[in-house]
Amino acid sequence: MNILILGGGGREHALAWAFAQNPKCDRLFCAPGNAGIAEEATCVALDILDGAKVLEFVWANDIEFVMVGPEAPLAEGVADVLRAAGVATFGPGRGAARLEASKAFTKEICAACGAPTAASETFTDPDAARAYVRAQGAPIVVKADGLAAGKGVTVAMELGEAEAALDAIFAEGPGARVVVEAFMSGEEASLFVVADGEALLLLGTAQDHKRAFDGDEGPNTGGMGAYSPAPVMTAGVTERALAEIVRPTLAEMARRGTPYQGVLYAGLMIEDGAPRLVEYNVRFGDPEAQVLAMRLGAQLLDVCLACAEGELGSARANFADDHAITVVVAAEGYPGEVRRGEPIGLAETADPRVKVFHAGTKAVDGQLVSAGGRVLNATARAATLAEARDLAYGAAEAVDWPGGFFRRDIGWRALGRG
Repeated sequence: MNILILGGGGREHALAWAFAQNPKCDRLFCAPGNAGIAEEATCVALDILDGAKVLEFVWANDIEFVMVGPEAPLAEGVADVLRAAGVATFGPGRGAARLEASKAFTKEICAACGAPTAASETFTDPDAARAYVRAQGAPIVVKADGLAAGKGVTVAMELGEAEAALDAIFAEGPGARVVVEAFMSGEEASLFVVADGEALLLLGTAQDHKRAFDGDEGPNTGGMGAYSPAPVMTAGVTERALAEIVRPTLAEMARRGTPYQGVLYAGLMIEDGAPRLVEYNVRFGDPEAQVLAMRLGAQLLDVCLACAEGELGSARANFADDHAITVVVAAEGYPGEVRRGEPIGLAETADPRVKVFHAGTKAVDGQLVSAGGRVLNATARAATLAEARDLAYGAAEAVDWPGGFFRRDIGWRALGRG
């Protein structure tokens, strides 16, 4: 079949790489793609936020399945347009995508279905928000209500940091909303399920590293690395998360007439074996998708197709007893201002356990250059996490790019468990 992937980051390269291995995949397109994705698919210039234009491309190229990678087109309702036209599509409609597009909406859903999460208040008035923060004190969490590419959250350990976060959000102008919530202690991890409105399939667990520098220091980022599985997500914790958080959420969404179809990524905080919801994402995480794709391979397309076609009840995700880890190679200055257009040299490897996924790259006159903040994902899969780590870091260190940097401690929590 002909397949279209919407997006152009490391997540989409991982999806394209996995899909291309499946014999069901005939022609693979990606919009807009990047230099790495171009090795797996035909990259096309397309406004992926415009459902009508995406549908026009689908019809013109006999596309049978569309995978919506990023959150922005989902929030714009692109999946609704495609499904209304009879196109098999992976990703929630606009109504269900509010689970990521609005943190205040997610809090409302949690309250309605009894899912454990941090106590919070939502504000549109800056003075009221500041008064609440001062009354609560630090540590406290400040979240921009809308989409923020994984960077709209400030975990403020001091009052001044919280107030600065409020100022930044409300500086966006009229209509800005902020969610202020209680600080949750514990260990953070991610749980991924696929749902088709009725059935649910557990897809795996992961743990990422949000801070820019070693030791979880520095500013919050979209993610500097990840590994799967996450040891903290034991069978018991996973079942509690499904029973107390995920399934009640899906039932509440269906009750409201917006059944959830696609991958639901639950960010969790675990303390003493009890999971609480930090946030939902309505798409595969980035860089978590890279480690999940590395472990699932070609069967990832089978799962996503079954979901899009309403056949998830008979689908399976067969994980080997292995581990995967990805190390983000980012541009100096990330998550702030970065230089683009810097030449990058990649070493080729014949090791099937290693793959360097492209996130922010493009090709200029045959030269690979940087084109974003997070630029590459050095990813590896092995029997143990330690072995996967060594392979991934070997790939990261082989990147010839003086303007790049990466954390040296990805996987420290799991590796520290011994």
